Amino acid sequence: MDRIQNHPILGESPEGRKVTFYYDGNPLEGIEGEPIMAALKVNGVMVHRYTAKKHEPRGVFCAIGRCTDCVMIVDGKPNVRTCITPLAAGMHVQTQYGVQAKKEV
Repeated sequence: MDRIQNHPILGESPEGRKVTFYYDGNPLEGIEGEPIMAALKVNGVMVHRYTAKKHEPRGVFCAIGRCTDCVMIVDGKPNVRTCITPLAAGMHVQTQYGVQAKKEV
C-alpha cells in the first residue's frame, strides 16, 4: 500500500527513520512521526476497533481527529485517535473493543 503523503491536518508526511512498533503484539515497521493509522494502513491493518454493542469493525473515517472510529489502545492508554497521533519507536498499539471509559486518577 502507498503511504499518505499529505495529511489534511498534519501536513506533509515526515521523512523520518523506519522504526519498529507493535500491533497486537506483532512487530511492524513504520516511519517515525507519521500518524499511527498511516503506519497501520501501509501494513494492511484497516480495523482499529470494534463497536461495543454490535461488535462491528471500525477504521479510519474522518482522518482529522474529530470522530472516534480510529481510536485504539496505545501504550496502555485507551481512546487514542491514531489518525493524529505520531508514531514512535517501540509503541504498543492494540485493537480496542468499544470506546472505553477514562479511568479516574
